[in-house]
Amino acid sequence: MMPVRVAGEWSIARGFPLAEEEGTGALTLGGYVQEVTSRFGQREAACMRADDGLAMIRWTYDELWRHSLEIARALVACGIGKGTRVGVMTTNRLEFLSALFGTALAGGVATPLSTFSTPLELDFLLRQSAVSVLIFERGVLKRDFAEILVQLEPLISTAAPGRIGSEKFPFLRHLVMVDCEQGFGAIEGWSSFRACGRSVKSELVEARAAQVAPSDPGVLFFSSGSTGKPKGILSSHRGVCLQLWRWKRWHNTPDADRMWSANGLFWSGNFAMFLGGTLSGGGTMVLQPTFQAEDALEYLERERCTMLHAWPHQWAQLEAAPNWAKADLSSLRHVSCLTPVKLHPSITSDWVEPTGYGNTETFTLITAYPGGRRGETVKIGHGIPTPGSTIKIVDTLTGEIMPLGERGEIAVKGPTLMLGYIGIPLDETLDPDGFLRTGDGGYLDAAGNLFWEGRLNDIIKTGGANVSPIEVDATISQCPGVKASQTVGVPDDLLGELVVACIVSHKGATLDEDSVKRFAREMLASYKVPRRVLFFAEEELNLTGSAKIKAADMRKLAVARLARETA
Repeated sequence: MMPVRVAGEWSIARGFPLAEEEGTGALTLGGYVQEVTSRFGQREAACMRADDGLAMIRWTYDELWRHSLEIARALVACGIGKGTRVGVMTTNRLEFLSALFGTALAGGVATPLSTFSTPLELDFLLRQSAVSVLIFERGVLKRDFAEILVQLEPLISTAAPGRIGSEKFPFLRHLVMVDCEQGFGAIEGWSSFRACGRSVKSELVEARAAQVAPSDPGVLFFSSGSTGKPKGILSSHRGVCLQLWRWKRWHNTPDADRMWSANGLFWSGNFAMFLGGTLSGGGTMVLQPTFQAEDALEYLERERCTMLHAWPHQWAQLEAAPNWAKADLSSLRHVSCLTPVKLHPSITSDWVEPTGYGNTETFTLITAYPGGRRGETVKIGHGIPTPGSTIKIVDTLTGEIMPLGERGEIAVKGPTLMLGYIGIPLDETLDPDGFLRTGDGGYLDAAGNLFWEGRLNDIIKTGGANVSPIEVDATISQCPGVKASQTVGVPDDLLGELVVACIVSHKGATLDEDSVKRFAREMLASYKVPRRVLFFAEEELNLTGSAKIKAADMRKLAVARLARETA
């Protein structure tokens, strides 16, 4: 393995050649599911609680293959061709997996859509994605997506399956519900949809899968839309599969992990980390459809999970659940010792999770450090470039490469970089050298380590210094009693911007502004310590579908709060 190469005195670093990367298997999604099945056949691949809330449904790898092949045959019977987009809109359930891999085996492009979508958002996604088939879950929490679809296009309630002919959604022909056996107008029930492929030979599906190339479009994901309408991001089979194989190595844990998550597989991060990090090592995906903290703890205990994948706001909810203290979580061997869950009395893990930088456009990480045991290595920054990838830091205005160590905009290219945004020419997205300018700020050191400092428009400039809100929030989130933190810059006549921390406290916590500042001073340079700490109720915040606080909205709330105090 060659070391990372840094270009002299300039901020450009390259990972070692892709051809020298070890541990990578098939580079199409159809080939991937075939390979993990051949390796791990009778091991348990995934499980979920049945819709009646009682029994657990379990699939081995062999059964995952069989169900995926069944969906592929049904999709062939529906008339999809190579490159046809198939929408998959479900929570974490087994049918997501069979629909994903079934689409790939049939030659289509899997298009995961968020179950958090409002009617207006779903309307936009169906138009933008141009899916021909939509496989969806009808009932998600309080949403009835069959009714929502009929509201968007009344023709759906009367047309026969496969005969929609909608001018509003001109490419959409088939609608299928995974959680209903009975159809509804043009919407097919799950049994009849699967049955329609019985006349299609498995050999035809396998022949189709063999004609799919790693360079072909494999998946279409949509960004979370925190800065505007979601962008459709098209990725190749190779880019996706490289990351699926890598996440097992990045986790750096033994094979056969039992990993739990309730975070949607329609987000690229959870898709790659959860699916790839589990199946690539012959492990088991423990699927929880929607996050409920008390149920999650029951899942973790009963299924003897060894790892969990959660977001920071979920850590806090797990701690606050009534069964937190009595839950036996001793099976969790790979819980980052830097997270609050590590404080549970039954957990003894000293594992540290992978560190890196990336986005949906790079299908997760494009710089990375593997996970490992605490104290094994000293990790600096946000990783080194992944194999075959190149990172450069450029001047935001001119695009010129910055001298080594100086701050600028992060620009990236490599084998996992997207094929492009839907509806936007590639030459309008990449610079003349084929790099994607990310809009994120950071710098490189002489060893090729990337230091990511957040969105350029979120960097706080105070008294002539740059402050990364990510660094401040990483510190404040460790303060006892803090449930969520978002640091923003608020205009100030003297300093340019004030560093202001906006906090949601745990229920019952006794926090005040001075105590948070004292905590921050112990770990942050004085100019990074928030000048003001504001407290908000959770319902005051506008969260994205992935439970992130929108920085722009938070800044407006902070400005308004401070203005009221001044008045």
